Amino acid sequence: MKRTSRDIRTANRYEVLRQIIAASPTSRQELAAATGLSLATVATLVGELLDLRMITEVGFEDSAGGRPRGLVAVNTSGGALIGVDIAETYVHVELFDLGLNVLARAEEDVRASESLPEQVVAHVATAVGSVVAQAGIEGARVLGVGVSVPGQVDRATGISEYAPNWDWHDVPLLHLLTEHIAYPLYLDNPLRASAVAELWFGAARGRGNAVVVNLGTGVGAGLVLGGGLHRGVSNSAGEWGHTTMVLDGRLCRCGNHGCVEAYVGARGIMMNLREAGPDSTLLHPEDQTATIDALARGVAAGDPVARRAVHETARYLGAGVADLVNLFNPEIVVLSSWVALALGEPLLHEVREAVARHALPRPLAATEIVLSPIPTDPVCLGAATFALEGALQTVGQKNGKRTTPVRSRTTAPPS
Repeated sequence: MKRTSRDIRTANRYEVLRQIIAASPTSRQELAAATGLSLATVATLVGELLDLRMITEVGFEDSAGGRPRGLVAVNTSGGALIGVDIAETYVHVELFDLGLNVLARAEEDVRASESLPEQVVAHVATAVGSVVAQAGIEGARVLGVGVSVPGQVDRATGISEYAPNWDWHDVPLLHLLTEHIAYPLYLDNPLRASAVAELWFGAARGRGNAVVVNLGTGVGAGLVLGGGLHRGVSNSAGEWGHTTMVLDGRLCRCGNHGCVEAYVGARGIMMNLREAGPDSTLLHPEDQTATIDALARGVAAGDPVARRAVHETARYLGAGVADLVNLFNPEIVVLSSWVALALGEPLLHEVREAVARHALPRPLAATEIVLSPIPTDPVCLGAATFALEGALQTVGQKNGKRTTPVRSRTTAPPS
């Protein structure tokens, strides 16, 4: 799709604000150097962000032989953003200020029996209400809510086209959410959210090419190519978890056999554990989180069954990551999400060894493989940036056609 001048202006405004968030306080000259935009363009965009009260003037710094340079910084009290991480077993919500510092958190458990869209939406609404109440902010200050949902997502229509974990097909998720949440809503996928979080604040910061491997119940790869998020033509890039690892292998929940996810997702790891020790007390058949936590404790304690299960998982994961290294030649591969966090360094060590056995020497030599350093939920953080992006698309546009987020017609933001 051809980008309009308004699209380009919005993207430039977003990039300037991103740099200010990353390096507050900063000067217009430093912003021009960091973004590659002209000083005149940066000055205009900074003026717009000042008018929107998203940033503020904070004084001056000396310059070599010239006039002092004016400094700008994020106006952290200029608004709030909410990020929602909908996963198969939980809904986690975080509320951020404009500097993307966490002000409040809430989590709702999602039981296996709660697979209907209305049930999941109810959990989201409860958690969003909780963080707003905890933060004690006025509803009008919430600029938007970014919502991450697993599977195939149409950002433009707000439809969850396919979520294999719940067997959802063409669910109008954003519309359902508007019945309970009055703030502007922006829907996307955890692969994109985690990649943006790493690009802004994590291990991919300052990197032009990165792969963020999302290891949870579902598995995928968020792609940063050429310095920006790669979505693909239908916002479907990164479904690496549903590429074939073993011909005629394990049945995957997507309906195919032998997918990467069937061997390194939480359910796949549980199967690896069952194969390593059929009678292991580490296995909690109906509880993914309890099993992964027990497995991590078992590895730390030197349990031989736990170590075999993690070794087998790392063999599969390493082969899959080696494919990503060979295909995309990234500077860095980041292992992210709750399974990676739980299994930590023991998994990372084994994965590095497995990748070294399978990847080609030249791309491998240029690639780091690390755990995500983000201390908060990276998906919530990334989802909040989508809300920020959406807010910048809508605010301050007085001329031309506006891109307006879906809003509730029946409720008002709480005060």
